[in-house]
Amino acid sequence: MNRKVLVVGAAVVLPLLGVLLANIRRDPSTVRSPLVGRAAPPFRLSPVGGGPPVTLDSLRGRPVVINFWATWCGPCIQEHEVLQQAARATAGRVQFLGIVYEDEEERVREFLLARGGAYPAILDRDGGTAIAYGVAGVPETYFIDATGRVAFKYGLPLDEVTMREGLRRIAPDQMTEAR
Repeated sequence: MNRKVLVVGAAVVLPLLGVLLANIRRDPSTVRSPLVGRAAPPFRLSPVGGGPPVTLDSLRGRPVVINFWATWCGPCIQEHEVLQQAARATAGRVQFLGIVYEDEEERVREFLLARGGAYPAILDRDGGTAIAYGVAGVPETYFIDATGRVAFKYGLPLDEVTMREGLRRIAPDQMTEAR
């Protein structure tokens, strides 16, 4: 075997193997977003089915849960009921928004008709909002406090425990349990 090929191959593979081993047990949900503690990026997006655009500024003074999702995303389907239940349980106290990520409006309408929609689904047609939030993939959920600051980001499918933790961070005086 050519010694030069072996050395070059090792120089490429060994650092990659080191990165893999260093991160193999890392929980991807704990990756800290640079947005945490900062103002949430503003947006102006159209709701599925039409209607006036939804803006983050119009929700100032109220905690907001923003979930980036898509109909083709298995984990998004998995967490859908948790989001629906929490949105119903906190109605009037916390605003939930589902931002549709790289999907077609007709598919989203069919999905919501079949599975329910307890909060607005809005379309990020050009992907600009997902880029502004640093979305790497779906699902990703951002918990925004009443001042408009990102308090918590979760990058895996939500379960009831994580939902309660996120809600506690953005509205501790209002939340006892989100079921």
